[in-house]
Amino acid sequence: MTIKSFGYAAHSPTEDLSPFHFERRDPRDTDVIIDIEYCGVCHSDLHQARNDWQNSKYPMVPGHEIIGRISFVGNKVTNFKVGDQVGVGCMVDSCQHCHPCHEGHEQYCDEFPTLTYNDVDRHDQLPTYGGYSNHIVVSHKFVVKVPETLNLEGAAPLLCAGITTWSPLRHWQVGPNSKVAVVGLGGLGHMAIKLAKALGAEVSLFTRSANKEADAKRLGVDHIILSTEENAMNGVKNKFDLIIDTVPYAHDLNPYVPTLTINGTLVLVGYLGDLDPMVNSVPLIMGRKSIAGSLIGGIKETQELLDFCGKHNITSDVEVISMQDINHAYERMLKSDVKYRFVIDLKTLNK
Repeated sequence: MTIKSFGYAAHSPTEDLSPFHFERRDPRDTDVIIDIEYCGVCHSDLHQARNDWQNSKYPMVPGHEIIGRISFVGNKVTNFKVGDQVGVGCMVDSCQHCHPCHEGHEQYCDEFPTLTYNDVDRHDQLPTYGGYSNHIVVSHKFVVKVPETLNLEGAAPLLCAGITTWSPLRHWQVGPNSKVAVVGLGGLGHMAIKLAKALGAEVSLFTRSANKEADAKRLGVDHIILSTEENAMNGVKNKFDLIIDTVPYAHDLNPYVPTLTINGTLVLVGYLGDLDPMVNSVPLIMGRKSIAGSLIGGIKETQELLDFCGKHNITSDVEVISMQDINHAYERMLKSDVKYRFVIDLKTLNK
Protein backbone atom coordinates (compact mmCIF):
# COMPACT_ATOMS: atom_id res chain seq x y z
CA MET A 1 0.00 0.00 0.00
CA THR A 2 1.89 3.07 -1.24
CA ILE A 3 0.85 6.44 0.13
CA LYS A 4 1.37 9.07 -2.52
CA SER A 5 1.48 12.50 -0.88
CA PHE A 6 1.66 16.10 -1.95
CA GLY A 7 2.88 19.10 -0.04
CA TYR A 8 5.38 21.93 -0.01
CA ALA A 9 9.09 21.34 0.55
CA ALA A 10 12.30 23.25 1.06
CA HIS A 11 14.97 22.04 -1.36
CA SER A 12 17.85 24.22 -0.14
CA PRO A 13 18.45 26.93 2.47
CA THR A 14 18.09 29.70 -0.10
CA GLU A 15 15.09 28.53 -2.17
CA ASP A 16 11.43 29.21 -1.44
CA LEU A 17 9.29 26.26 -0.43
CA SER A 18 7.62 24.80 -3.51
CA PRO A 19 5.15 22.02 -4.47
CA PHE A 20 6.51 18.54 -3.88
CA HIS A 21 5.18 15.08 -4.75
CA PHE A 22 6.55 12.25 -2.60
CA GLU A 23 5.73 8.86 -1.11
CA ARG A 24 5.06 8.09 2.54
CA ARG A 25 6.21 4.78 3.98
CA ASP A 26 3.81 1.86 3.84
CA PRO A 27 1.65 1.84 6.98
CA ARG A 28 2.50 -0.83 9.53
CA ASP A 29 -0.18 -2.68 11.51
CA THR A 30 0.35 -0.26 14.43
CA ASP A 31 -0.01 2.85 12.25
CA VAL A 32 -2.77 5.23 11.31
CA ILE A 33 -3.03 7.44 8.24
CA ILE A 34 -4.24 10.98 8.88
CA ASP A 35 -5.76 13.29 6.28
CA ILE A 36 -4.29 16.62 7.38
CA GLU A 37 -6.65 19.57 7.66
CA TYR A 38 -4.50 22.18 9.43
CA CYS A 39 -0.85 22.61 10.30
CA GLY A 40 0.62 25.35 12.47
CA VAL A 41 3.73 27.20 11.37
CA CYS A 42 6.37 27.08 14.10
CA HIS A 43 9.42 29.35 14.12
CA SER A 44 11.54 26.19 14.12
CA ASP A 45 10.07 25.36 10.68
CA LEU A 46 11.67 28.53 9.38
CA HIS A 47 14.97 27.76 11.13
CA GLN A 48 15.05 24.25 9.67
CA ALA A 49 14.01 25.26 6.17
CA ARG A 50 16.86 27.76 6.07
CA ASN A 51 19.38 25.50 7.83
CA ASP A 52 19.93 27.96 10.67
CA TRP A 53 20.82 25.05 12.97
CA GLN A 54 23.15 23.39 10.43
CA ASN A 55 21.35 20.02 10.51
CA SER A 56 18.81 20.32 7.72
CA LYS A 57 18.19 17.48 5.27
CA TYR A 58 16.67 18.24 1.88
CA PRO A 59 14.12 17.92 0.43
CA MET A 60 12.32 18.82 3.65
CA VAL A 61 8.57 19.00 4.28
CA PRO A 62 8.24 21.02 7.52
CA GLY A 63 5.33 21.08 9.98
CA HIS A 64 4.80 19.54 13.42
CA GLU A 65 1.54 21.10 14.61
CA ILE A 66 -0.76 18.76 12.74
CA ILE A 67 -4.55 18.41 13.00
CA GLY A 68 -6.62 16.07 10.87
CA ARG A 69 -8.87 13.02 10.69
CA ILE A 70 -7.92 9.37 10.54
CA SER A 71 -8.58 7.70 7.18
CA PHE A 72 -6.89 4.33 7.82
CA VAL A 73 -6.26 2.23 10.94
CA GLY A 74 -3.76 -0.63 11.17
CA ASN A 75 -5.13 -4.00 12.31
CA LYS A 76 -3.36 -3.80 15.69
CA VAL A 77 -4.66 -0.32 16.53
CA THR A 78 -7.49 -0.38 19.09
CA ASN A 79 -7.50 3.17 20.48
CA PHE A 80 -8.48 4.99 17.27
CA LYS A 81 -10.98 4.53 14.47
CA VAL A 82 -11.51 6.00 11.03
CA GLY A 83 -12.98 9.49 11.30
CA ASP A 84 -11.40 10.38 14.65
CA GLN A 85 -10.20 13.97 15.00
CA VAL A 86 -6.55 13.77 16.01
CA GLY A 87 -3.26 15.58 16.25
CA VAL A 88 0.46 14.92 15.81
CA GLY A 89 3.17 17.04 17.37
CA CYS A 90 6.95 17.18 17.21
CA MET A 91 7.63 13.43 17.56
CA VAL A 92 6.50 10.36 15.65
CA ASP A 93 8.49 7.68 17.48
CA SER A 94 10.99 6.94 20.25
CA CYS A 95 12.92 3.93 21.49
CA GLN A 96 10.02 2.95 23.82
CA HIS A 97 12.32 1.10 26.26
CA CYS A 98 14.49 3.68 28.07
CA HIS A 99 13.60 5.20 31.45
CA PRO A 100 12.23 8.51 30.05
CA CYS A 101 10.01 6.63 27.58
CA HIS A 102 8.68 4.36 30.34
CA GLU A 103 7.92 7.46 32.42
CA GLY A 104 5.93 9.04 29.58
CA HIS A 105 8.62 11.56 28.69
CA GLU A 106 9.35 10.44 25.15
CA GLN A 107 10.71 13.89 24.34
CA TYR A 108 13.73 13.04 26.52
CA CYS A 109 14.27 9.57 25.03
CA ASP A 110 17.81 8.35 25.72
CA GLU A 111 18.17 7.50 22.04
CA PHE A 112 16.47 10.80 21.05
CA PRO A 113 12.93 10.72 19.64
CA THR A 114 12.23 10.45 15.94
CA LEU A 115 11.17 13.92 14.83
CA THR A 116 8.11 14.52 12.69
CA TYR A 117 10.26 15.92 9.90
CA ASN A 118 13.93 16.36 9.03
CA ASP A 119 14.68 12.98 10.57
CA VAL A 120 14.93 9.29 9.65
CA ASP A 121 12.49 6.55 10.62
CA ARG A 122 14.25 4.25 13.08
CA HIS A 123 12.66 1.12 11.58
CA ASP A 124 13.16 1.46 7.82
CA GLN A 125 15.59 4.41 7.59
CA LEU A 126 13.25 6.40 5.36
CA PRO A 127 13.09 10.19 5.77
CA THR A 128 10.29 11.68 7.86
CA TYR A 129 8.17 14.38 6.23
CA GLY A 130 6.01 16.82 8.17
CA GLY A 131 2.61 18.41 8.07
CA TYR A 132 2.85 20.84 5.15
CA SER A 133 1.17 18.06 3.17
CA ASN A 134 -2.09 16.24 2.65
CA HIS A 135 -1.41 12.98 4.55
CA ILE A 136 0.84 11.58 7.23
CA VAL A 137 1.53 8.00 8.39
CA VAL A 138 2.16 7.74 12.15
CA SER A 139 2.41 5.14 14.89
CA HIS A 140 -0.79 5.24 16.94
CA LYS A 141 1.36 5.71 20.07
CA PHE A 142 2.27 9.20 18.88
CA VAL A 143 -1.21 10.36 17.97
CA VAL A 144 -3.46 12.32 20.35
CA LYS A 145 -7.21 12.88 20.31
CA VAL A 146 -8.41 16.42 19.72
CA PRO A 147 -11.67 17.37 21.48
CA GLU A 148 -14.48 17.97 19.01
CA THR A 149 -15.36 21.18 20.86
CA LEU A 150 -12.12 22.92 19.92
CA ASN A 151 -11.72 25.25 16.98
CA LEU A 152 -9.35 23.27 14.77
CA GLU A 153 -7.41 26.20 13.34
CA GLY A 154 -6.58 27.43 16.83
CA ALA A 155 -5.97 23.92 18.15
CA ALA A 156 -3.09 23.15 15.78
CA PRO A 157 -0.44 25.22 17.64
CA LEU A 158 -1.31 23.40 20.86
CA LEU A 159 0.78 20.52 19.49
CA CYS A 160 3.98 22.55 19.91
CA ALA A 161 3.49 26.07 21.31
CA GLY A 162 0.86 24.79 23.72
CA ILE A 163 2.67 21.73 25.05
CA THR A 164 5.99 23.61 25.25
CA THR A 165 4.48 25.97 27.82
CA TRP A 166 2.08 23.47 29.44
CA SER A 167 4.84 21.04 30.40
CA PRO A 168 6.74 23.44 32.70
CA LEU A 169 3.49 24.75 34.17
CA ARG A 170 2.58 21.21 35.19
CA HIS A 171 6.08 20.14 36.24
CA TRP A 172 6.40 23.11 38.60
CA GLN A 173 2.84 22.51 39.83
CA VAL A 174 1.32 25.87 38.97
CA GLY A 175 -2.08 26.43 40.54
CA PRO A 176 -4.35 29.02 42.20
CA ASN A 177 -1.71 30.24 44.65
CA SER A 178 1.09 30.53 42.08
CA LYS A 179 2.69 33.72 40.83
CA VAL A 180 3.86 33.19 37.26
CA ALA A 181 5.65 35.57 34.91
CA VAL A 182 6.15 35.21 31.18
CA VAL A 183 9.04 36.74 29.22
CA GLY A 184 8.08 37.53 25.65
CA LEU A 185 4.66 37.87 24.03
CA GLY A 186 4.63 35.71 20.91
CA GLY A 187 3.48 32.27 19.85
CA LEU A 188 4.79 30.61 23.01
CA GLY A 189 4.26 33.54 25.35
CA HIS A 190 0.59 34.05 24.60
CA MET A 191 -0.06 30.34 25.18
CA ALA A 192 1.83 30.43 28.50
CA ILE A 193 -0.38 33.31 29.61
CA LYS A 194 -3.64 31.60 28.64
CA LEU A 195 -2.70 28.29 30.25
CA ALA A 196 -1.28 29.74 33.47
CA LYS A 197 -4.36 31.90 33.87
CA ALA A 198 -6.67 28.91 33.33
CA LEU A 199 -4.73 27.02 36.03
CA GLY A 200 -5.61 29.82 38.43
CA ALA A 201 -2.24 31.58 38.66
CA GLU A 202 -1.60 35.27 39.02
CA VAL A 203 0.12 36.08 35.72
CA SER A 204 2.58 38.86 34.88
CA LEU A 205 4.28 39.74 31.61
CA PHE A 206 7.83 41.00 31.26
CA THR A 207 8.09 43.08 28.11
CA ARG A 208 10.27 45.75 26.57
CA SER A 209 7.32 47.27 24.70
CA ALA A 210 4.71 49.39 26.47
CA ASN A 211 2.44 49.12 23.42
CA LYS A 212 1.73 45.45 24.19
CA GLU A 213 -0.32 46.32 27.28
CA ALA A 214 -3.76 46.20 25.66
CA ASP A 215 -3.19 42.82 24.03
CA ALA A 216 -1.62 41.39 27.17
CA LYS A 217 -4.66 42.42 29.20
CA ARG A 218 -6.95 40.84 26.61
CA LEU A 219 -5.07 37.57 27.00
CA GLY A 220 -5.54 37.65 30.77
CA VAL A 221 -2.34 39.20 32.15
CA ASP A 222 -2.75 40.66 35.63
CA HIS A 223 0.42 42.77 35.72
CA ILE A 224 2.74 44.17 33.05
CA ILE A 225 6.38 44.88 33.90
CA LEU A 226 8.60 46.90 31.60
CA SER A 227 11.89 45.06 31.85
CA THR A 228 13.81 48.16 30.70
CA GLU A 229 12.68 50.19 33.73
CA GLU A 230 14.80 49.75 36.86
CA ASN A 231 12.04 50.82 39.24
CA ALA A 232 9.59 48.37 37.72
CA MET A 233 12.07 45.51 38.06
CA ASN A 234 12.94 46.44 41.63
CA GLY A 235 9.23 46.44 42.43
CA VAL A 236 8.91 42.72 41.68
CA LYS A 237 12.00 41.37 43.45
CA ASN A 238 11.48 38.00 45.14
CA LYS A 239 7.96 37.68 43.73
CA PHE A 240 7.64 34.89 41.17
CA ASP A 241 7.43 31.15 41.75
CA LEU A 242 7.97 30.45 38.06
CA ILE A 243 9.15 32.52 35.12
CA ILE A 244 8.63 31.05 31.64
CA ASP A 245 11.13 32.62 29.25
CA THR A 246 9.92 32.27 25.66
CA VAL A 247 12.41 34.61 23.94
CA PRO A 248 13.83 32.82 20.86
CA TYR A 249 17.27 34.48 20.78
CA ALA A 250 20.24 35.03 23.10
CA HIS A 251 19.50 37.55 25.84
CA ASP A 252 20.58 38.52 29.34
CA LEU A 253 18.91 36.45 32.07
CA ASN A 254 20.45 38.35 34.97
CA PRO A 255 17.67 40.95 35.33
CA TYR A 256 15.03 38.24 35.83
CA VAL A 257 16.69 36.02 38.44
CA PRO A 258 16.26 38.49 41.35
CA THR A 259 12.51 38.57 40.69
CA LEU A 260 12.22 34.88 41.65
CA THR A 261 11.06 33.99 45.13
CA ILE A 262 12.95 31.47 47.28
CA ASN A 263 12.98 28.14 45.43
CA GLY A 264 11.70 29.91 42.32
CA THR A 265 12.65 28.77 38.82
CA LEU A 266 13.33 30.57 35.56
CA VAL A 267 12.66 28.02 32.82
CA LEU A 268 13.86 28.50 29.26
CA VAL A 269 11.60 27.19 26.50
CA GLY A 270 12.32 29.53 23.60
CA TYR A 271 16.04 29.53 22.82
CA LEU A 272 18.41 26.75 21.83
CA GLY A 273 21.99 27.92 22.11
CA ASP A 274 24.68 29.40 24.31
CA LEU A 275 23.62 31.90 26.94
CA ASP A 276 25.27 35.30 26.81
CA PRO A 277 26.42 36.98 28.94
CA MET A 278 27.28 34.72 31.88
CA VAL A 279 24.71 34.39 34.64
CA ASN A 280 25.55 35.93 38.02
CA SER A 281 25.40 33.10 40.56
CA VAL A 282 24.93 35.32 43.64
CA PRO A 283 21.11 35.65 43.50
CA LEU A 284 20.86 31.95 42.66
CA ILE A 285 22.81 30.92 45.74
CA MET A 286 21.31 33.49 48.08
CA GLY A 287 17.74 32.42 47.33
CA ARG A 288 18.04 28.79 46.21
CA LYS A 289 16.81 29.95 42.84
CA SER A 290 17.15 27.93 39.66
CA ILE A 291 17.53 28.32 35.92
CA ALA A 292 16.14 25.33 34.05
CA GLY A 293 15.09 24.26 30.58
CA SER A 294 12.07 22.39 29.24
CA LEU A 295 11.35 20.70 25.89
CA ILE A 296 7.78 20.13 24.65
CA GLY A 297 6.08 17.24 26.52
CA GLY A 298 5.36 13.54 26.32
CA ILE A 299 2.34 12.01 24.61
CA LYS A 300 0.39 11.49 27.84
CA GLU A 301 1.08 15.07 28.85
CA THR A 302 0.04 16.36 25.42
CA GLN A 303 -3.26 14.51 25.69
CA GLU A 304 -3.75 16.03 29.13
CA LEU A 305 -3.18 19.48 27.62
CA LEU A 306 -5.71 18.93 24.84
CA ASP A 307 -8.32 17.65 27.29
CA PHE A 308 -7.70 20.69 29.52
CA CYS A 309 -8.00 23.05 26.54
CA GLY A 310 -11.20 21.32 25.46
CA LYS A 311 -12.66 21.81 28.93
CA HIS A 312 -11.64 25.48 29.14
CA ASN A 313 -12.05 26.33 25.43
CA ILE A 314 -8.42 27.40 25.03
CA THR A 315 -6.86 27.73 21.59
CA SER A 316 -4.09 29.75 20.05
CA ASP A 317 -4.67 33.13 18.42
CA VAL A 318 -4.00 32.40 14.75
CA GLU A 319 -4.02 33.77 11.24
CA VAL A 320 -5.10 31.12 8.74
CA ILE A 321 -3.24 31.04 5.41
CA SER A 322 -3.25 28.90 2.30
CA MET A 323 -0.32 26.60 1.53
CA GLN A 324 0.65 28.86 -1.35
CA ASP A 325 1.25 31.74 1.09
CA ILE A 326 3.90 29.97 3.19
CA ASN A 327 6.91 31.85 1.83
CA HIS A 328 5.29 35.21 2.48
CA ALA A 329 4.36 34.01 5.95
CA TYR A 330 8.02 33.14 6.63
CA GLU A 331 9.05 36.66 5.67
CA ARG A 332 6.44 38.11 7.99
CA MET A 333 7.58 35.83 10.82
CA LEU A 334 11.08 37.30 10.52
CA LYS A 335 9.50 40.69 11.21
CA SER A 336 7.34 39.34 14.07
CA ASP A 337 4.34 40.32 11.96
CA VAL A 338 1.80 37.77 13.22
CA LYS A 339 -0.50 37.49 16.23
CA TYR A 340 0.40 34.92 17.25
CA ARG A 341 0.69 31.91 14.98
CA PHE A 342 0.18 31.18 11.30
CA VAL A 343 -1.86 28.06 10.55
CA ILE A 344 -2.04 26.51 7.09
CA ASP A 345 -5.44 25.35 5.81
CA LEU A 346 -4.60 22.09 4.04
CA LYS A 347 -8.09 20.75 3.41
CA THR A 348 -7.94 21.66 -0.28
CA LEU A 349 -4.87 19.44 -0.73
CA ASN A 350 -7.02 16.41 0.11
CA LYS A 351 -9.44 17.11 -2.74
